[in-house]
Amino acid sequence: MRRKWPMTGLLGLLYFAACVHAADERLSTYQPRFEREQPVVVVLAQNQMTELTDFVVPLGVLRRSAVARVLAVATDPGVVQLMPALSVRADASIAGFQRDFPQGADYLIVPAVHDSQDARWLDFIRQQAALGATVIGICDGVLPLAHAGLLHDRRATGHWYSREQRLSDFPDTQWQENRRYVVDGQLMTTSGVSAALPASLALVEAIAGTAKASALAQQLGVSDWSTHHDSEAFSLGSQGYLTAAGNYLARWRHETFAVTLLPGMDEVSLALRVDAWARTFRTEVQGVANQPVFSASGLEFIAQRADAFGLPKLPGGMMPVGQALDEALAEIATRYGASTRSLVAAQLEYRHDEQDRQHLDTHKP
Repeated sequence: MRRKWPMTGLLGLLYFAACVHAADERLSTYQPRFEREQPVVVVLAQNQMTELTDFVVPLGVLRRSAVARVLAVATDPGVVQLMPALSVRADASIAGFQRDFPQGADYLIVPAVHDSQDARWLDFIRQQAALGATVIGICDGVLPLAHAGLLHDRRATGHWYSREQRLSDFPDTQWQENRRYVVDGQLMTTSGVSAALPASLALVEAIAGTAKASALAQQLGVSDWSTHHDSEAFSLGSQGYLTAAGNYLARWRHETFAVTLLPGMDEVSLALRVDAWARTFRTEVQGVANQPVFSASGLEFIAQRADAFGLPKLPGGMMPVGQALDEALAEIATRYGASTRSLVAAQLEYRHDEQDRQHLDTHKP
């Protein structure tokens, strides 16, 4: 006779399955190697066109946590041009890091970049994975991981905009939806740009425990760094493409804003704010300082201008990290309208306050 599961037993099984899945989405607890007092974390960059938030947010959050030695490593020595705005100087080149750390990194963070198939980059990623590093692809930093051959038969995710490309180019990867980040062994990948912050807190949790991550999240003004995310809700749609085209083509309405780079500034809040404004398709943001500036985490920013003469100040102001995107999107809506705000939020894969209100109104009983 077929056994009938009582409802309580069925719910128990479902709960157990959910817990197992949740456990799978956590990075393994850090295990010290090579007698290191702290893990070595490399945040990787290409000198040309590395995504601003993907690069700066993990570096800033991990350095603020003080639980790891965090190095900004670029393909070559010198300046790193971030996209869509700002420039920084890396701590070391790939060659320099390999010389100074022959045992490799404990964690390698790979942001989205312009050239996902750069041979030197892919060789370095493969090498660090072979040496035992946990590899973390932020947003479409998943694409270099795929090109490096790390995603065969693995679970992974990426920015919603690259979904079709990923499915076509890498059909043997088990692409996951509706997750801010996916963990498969020593591999972690995230959804769109705004996932850099929760993923960074998840890494702090793996290194130093939940209490440390919770305390840091509270300092940052972040209430949640779980995997919960509705990536399938994001798209540009016809309105988004029309807004992007209209903003781009209306050159007479384009604006260049100045953002003053100050010593000790909060680079995480700055990155989120500037990234949002620079995605409107009608705004350029330039960093202003008369000398190189070191942020709160010690990241060296390189100014595009020595003074702000003739340029308006970037609207809004520095906010706590957890409020930075909402504040920037609200200012964008005030200046350029709700359609441009929605265009930017979709690119960042970020549900802003107005979207949350509409979502709640739609689902009221």
